[in-house]
Amino acid sequence: MNQLTPDLSRARSHFPTAPPEAAAFLAGPGRTGPSFGFTDPALERIAHKLDRKERLDFEDGLAMLRTRDVTGLGVLADRRKTELWGDQVFFVFNRQINPTNACVLDCKFCDYALRPSDPTHYAMTIDEILGKITPELSEVHIVSGLHHKWKFDYYVDIIRQIRIACPKIQIKAWTAVEIDWFAKISKKSIEEVLATLVEAGLDSMPGGGAEVFSERVRAELFQHKIGAEEWLNVHRIAHRMGIPTNSTLLYGHIETLEERVHHLLALRALEDEAPGFLAFIPLEFQLGYSNLRTRSASSVDGLRTVAASRLLLDNIPHVKAYWVMLGEDVASIALNFGASDMDGTILEEKIAHAALAGSPVGVARDRLVHLIHEAGKLPVERDALYNIKARYPEAAPDPSGAGAMAGSASAGRP
Repeated sequence: MNQLTPDLSRARSHFPTAPPEAAAFLAGPGRTGPSFGFTDPALERIAHKLDRKERLDFEDGLAMLRTRDVTGLGVLADRRKTELWGDQVFFVFNRQINPTNACVLDCKFCDYALRPSDPTHYAMTIDEILGKITPELSEVHIVSGLHHKWKFDYYVDIIRQIRIACPKIQIKAWTAVEIDWFAKISKKSIEEVLATLVEAGLDSMPGGGAEVFSERVRAELFQHKIGAEEWLNVHRIAHRMGIPTNSTLLYGHIETLEERVHHLLALRALEDEAPGFLAFIPLEFQLGYSNLRTRSASSVDGLRTVAASRLLLDNIPHVKAYWVMLGEDVASIALNFGASDMDGTILEEKIAHAALAGSPVGVARDRLVHLIHEAGKLPVERDALYNIKARYPEAAPDPSGAGAMAGSASAGRP
């Protein structure tokens, strides 16, 4: 029997634990076994596996993504989330910075990047980047295009100058795609690139650039970007060097449900091998101008994906409800479908909004607190490494959208 034995303490002993009330919740009526009235027999079978602490497999993942018993799936995922974190839902006061949209890649789904020959592309100076950072931020999140002229030293200097200007801020920067690019342009190994960035002040890495681990999809949509093995290897090396990272899946374009499950299981296998993922973030594909689809993924599909991710990824601490791509309302609902994190205030998101995301470009702290309370959860402000900064047991007044930051369609990936 393949036992479900996630040892989260191996890699992240500093993570806050679920409060005592979580144990009481789980021990309450109907919480000791799969007693919920499922309408899908597949979920009944999955519930029994979870009750026996058996690990879910590919067929289970596919069944969860196909089920019409969305409420039942949400119950299972919320139970698992509650086992880990009680009613806590985390968020961070952060800002995203995208130093350039010039990119040598030509991904068909990306409306943010511009070819280097496009005269409208932008490239920020270090002073301009520093001007975006304010003392109250806990985290700065930096992802960018692969600029055709920038040397590796410039990317390192961005990190170093931020660290000098803001010694206490946590710097989460550069996806695996960028790390691989830095290795190519500097003729260094992945290990050497990461060691140089850590010395300059890097704390953690985001999880973007994974898209979906399918060579079929890669050949059609992003053939010049690194594939699954390269992406996984960068994160494997980072974890072994003690650098925590995030992980992502871009869903709702031309991928199949089978490819989604394969992607999730590949992430789970890497975490088994080399622990270090802090969170998994499902990213809903934004239609933009790509013409890949005529309709976005449904809200139900988004909730299924969040819930299935929570149940399959038994060894990754958090699943995020990324409000930028889900929208605020669906993200709030997702907090009852296994999500334990809403990401953060972000303040200036460009990548999804270049693809016409309908969410604000940033939200105020009070707005996130309100959305979490509205879902019946306890808002907990954290830093980039999930150290707790504040709890908000009292419901915040509804900002009625006024918490959205100025500007509404201006883009990073988590």
